Amino acid sequence: MDHTHTIKIFSCRGSRYLAEKIARSLNLELGKSIVTDFSDGEFQPAFDESVRGATVFIIQSTFPPIDNLFELLLMIDAAKRASAYKVIAVMPYFGWARQDRKDRPRVSIGAKLVANLLHAAGCDRVMTADLHADQIQGFFDFPVDHVYASSLFLPYMRSLNLENLSIAAPDMGGAKRANAYSRVLGCPLIVCHKSRERANVVGSMTAIGEVEGRNIIIVDDMIDTAGTIAKAADMLMEKGALSVRALATHPVFSGQAYEKIANSALTEVVVSDTIPLRARPDQDISKIKVLSVADIFADIINKVYNYEPISPSFIF
Repeated sequence: MDHTHTIKIFSCRGSRYLAEKIARSLNLELGKSIVTDFSDGEFQPAFDESVRGATVFIIQSTFPPIDNLFELLLMIDAAKRASAYKVIAVMPYFGWARQDRKDRPRVSIGAKLVANLLHAAGCDRVMTADLHADQIQGFFDFPVDHVYASSLFLPYMRSLNLENLSIAAPDMGGAKRANAYSRVLGCPLIVCHKSRERANVVGSMTAIGEVEGRNIIIVDDMIDTAGTIAKAADMLMEKGALSVRALATHPVFSGQAYEKIANSALTEVVVSDTIPLRARPDQDISKIKVLSVADIFADIINKVYNYEPISPSFIF
């Protein structure tokens, strides 16, 4: 359709690798921007070309450090002050999403605060993938395009041609997501039940469902320390599984995650590139396979820009 507002794609520093792929998929040049770093640790991003009257998409996953989030906020503010028509934050990984409720007294709700910050900066719309909890969309007072990576992962799962396939949820909270995959693939569901000793430390674990003689794929929205995934894989193999793979959208991979994956019973860990792998040269990543979400986000950006529905792009 004809537009009076041009489309421009920009990137913050943390997600430039992904923004370049998205721009290529859209047959667009990545917009020019610069960041000035000051000796005291402050920084100031700036657009190196006009954005007046343009629909501006700024791509940045907000994984730690906090500079990634703040750089995005500064870019949104700069675009608004430069008279952009619309400013859309493309956040493949929405950081702080696990802080979505008060789970104990006197704590903040970080996900809601991030939503407020984006609104205050002048953001008109957010695109993100596989939120930790769907209801986080309700924290925003403007549209949220929630992208599902199922259209990326399901073809890969089918390409494995695994017999006696079962889908597993690593915990009760992931049962809904795992059930959606098992329903589409027409295979049984297994639910792992865990108890945590403390944050990021898994205590005991067991499985609900038929495990023996099955090729199992554990699905989750993210892998952080890999403690849950590794312990689940070891437990399932002990119960007679033929193989265990893990599939997750966001490879947070903090702490000893790479070592835990390498030393676990997992055959393979499949993730997307919403967050870059940040392994040291001496860390073993041979079990990790990365699939790109660039084409998915390019498709959604194109449809939003052209006022087309995005729901047909998703399997579930």
